[in-house]
Amino acid sequence: MNEDMKQRRLALLQEHFDSEVDREFDRTVATFAGTPRYEIMPTGQVYEGEEAVIAYHTAQRNAFPDQHQENVRFHFADDEVISEFELVGTNTGEFMGGAPTGKSFRVPLVAVFSFDGDKITNERVYLDLLTMLRQIDRLDLLSTMGGDATV
Repeated sequence: MNEDMKQRRLALLQEHFDSEVDREFDRTVATFAGTPRYEIMPTGQVYEGEEAVIAYHTAQRNAFPDQHQENVRFHFADDEVISEFELVGTNTGEFMGGAPTGKSFRVPLVAVFSFDGDKITNERVYLDLLTMLRQIDRLDLLSTMGGDATV
């Protein structure tokens, strides 16, 4: 990958992250080439299409309004960018049908972004969900996790 493409992908990922934090999900969707797609690996959930992706982000930010990334690092491959960071947030809104706990979490996360040129085609998310649920005092959710859970 040439330096110009690397810089364009890096700028797009910054826009992607900023738009998520700013809760401007139309901007998030615009970082994708064609149909946006997220794969949440610990739960097996897949969100595909603008409506599904916006609903996913809306639910996440309602549950964790201050959710953001810290200590972000990027690793570049030909058609992918791997991002490592700490995901941080506080559960101050309803989460998976439960009342907010007011507790915060900080978990390591790896997101693998697949690219077509300088646009994202898929984001695959790996995170330590057990630690997150433990930190926000919601281990009760483990029995409900599966492909149809809304995290």
